[in-house]
Amino acid sequence: MAFWPERAGSSNRLPMKITADMGSDDKADAEIAPRVSPPDVDTKDLLEFLYRLGQAYLACGEQTAKVELLLRRIATAYGMRKARVVAFPTAIFISVHDQAGERVTLAESETRLLRLDQMANCFAIGEAAQTGKLDLRDGLDRLAAIRRQKPRFGNVGFIVGHTILCIGLASVLMPTQYNLAAACVLGLIVGLLKLFNRGGSVMSVPLPVFAATTVSALVFLAVRHGFPVDPLHVLVPPLVTFLPGAMLTLGMVELAYGDMVSGSSRLIAGFVQLVLLAFGLGIGAALIGYTPEDLVYSATHYVPPPFVAWVGVLVFGIGVYLHFSAPRNSFHWLMLVLLFAFGAQRIATVLIGSEISGFFGTLVATPLGYLIQLRFKGPPAAVTFLPSFWLLVPGALGLLSVTRMMSNRVAGLDGIITVVFVIASIALGTLVGASLYRGLTEAFGAWQLQIGRVESFFRRSDKE
Repeated sequence: MAFWPERAGSSNRLPMKITADMGSDDKADAEIAPRVSPPDVDTKDLLEFLYRLGQAYLACGEQTAKVELLLRRIATAYGMRKARVVAFPTAIFISVHDQAGERVTLAESETRLLRLDQMANCFAIGEAAQTGKLDLRDGLDRLAAIRRQKPRFGNVGFIVGHTILCIGLASVLMPTQYNLAAACVLGLIVGLLKLFNRGGSVMSVPLPVFAATTVSALVFLAVRHGFPVDPLHVLVPPLVTFLPGAMLTLGMVELAYGDMVSGSSRLIAGFVQLVLLAFGLGIGAALIGYTPEDLVYSATHYVPPPFVAWVGVLVFGIGVYLHFSAPRNSFHWLMLVLLFAFGAQRIATVLIGSEISGFFGTLVATPLGYLIQLRFKGPPAAVTFLPSFWLLVPGALGLLSVTRMMSNRVAGLDGIITVVFVIASIALGTLVGASLYRGLTEAFGAWQLQIGRVESFFRRSDKE
């Protein structure tokens, strides 16, 4: 089913009228929402707007508990103070009360993530709706327009951006000249495959497996002809946009919040994605006559200069900006979060170890993303924070561990345990970082005023 279908023919989710009053425990939301006199609201339009916006939030990768909270606030802003919302990664249930009784609607959502510019527009609509002043029909039209919105940099930017971000990640992992050349070629090929599938063709489900098979076959074909590439580190960069690092981490966060259904479903879906990618890598190696043991071969003697990884982060950020069509005036914010997260992770790796270094990376990136959004009026935190998940590569570690299981089960299981610790540390860093920002802003309100000069500088740069 199409995501956000046009309003004219979208009556398959019409609200159901229920006369029984189920009550509500959302008094806190009523106090948080702005106390304005709501206009005359058509309940049908409100329900449709709420579930469309909920679908948009879920397609942005937002946490289900946050989606429920935001939708309840919007319903309260439009005079529906007994709203109930239950969100799952693939479905959303909403009920509101009007003078006639209770009306309920439910809708499924699409698991495909939106681009960064689409995410920014969705969050902007949500912020406007929380004031209770947004015309609901206009909001529905804007949500439908977001789904049809074309990438800012076109097809060329989409492909070139994917190639650049693959080169950047290869620079962080193992930046030999042959690995960088392989990442460039393979990134271009996978970018073309993704462009072919971007319209929602029948290849959307098997595309990750097909891409992994193609990448693996080309890498081992190059190895057979004497091209000195490192399969362990060359296989990951072209597939980085398929890796479920953000999904695994968000699943762990939701489990920590007590949302067992959403958290466990995300973890299972992420693990299945890793297994399918590893299966594709094994098929590609077998087609060229290699075994799964060859997938984990690595030239461990190479020690890159320390500055190369930092250059790789910058290159990676440029690729993300182009490939995922980041919104305007977000480039410097995106780079800032990437550099701070990477720097914190590197320092923690040296001082403590790599297993829990992700905690410090997200501990810095999370409050920084919220600070940029709320204090500097920058892009939504999800826009600047999401690329950090790919850079901290919990999904890459998981893919390598599952791949090792194909040749050495003991080593593979040991690697998966390491991945669990890495994902848990990143999730904990996300939770602690958000709490840290909220605690600082509540306890030291005057502290926010100390950054006023910096804020005005960046605002002037945005206008320029």
